[in-house]
Amino acid sequence: MTRRYGFEEAAATIQDLFLDGRREDAAAAVPEELVRGVSLIGPPGWVKERVTAFAESGATTLNAKPLAATHQRRVRDVSTLRELSA
Repeated sequence: MTRRYGFEEAAATIQDLFLDGRREDAAAAVPEELVRGVSLIGPPGWVKERVTAFAESGATTLNAKPLAATHQRRVRDVSTLRELSA
């Protein structure tokens, strides 16, 4: 996926580091621009803008994985995302 989004060099670096067992270094090598381009982390207004941008680009499905510590909070986060997507 990283290569398809135009981060060929970063993809190679990340893979090499990961395969060498340097997982923390691999995670640190992920470009912030890539993270921001594929993540929905931030204030509600920003998330709504990103969801709209994904829709305008032709995306019809979002694969969301809430990262909250509790089940209750994850359910609430999914509910919020659903509201922002409407």
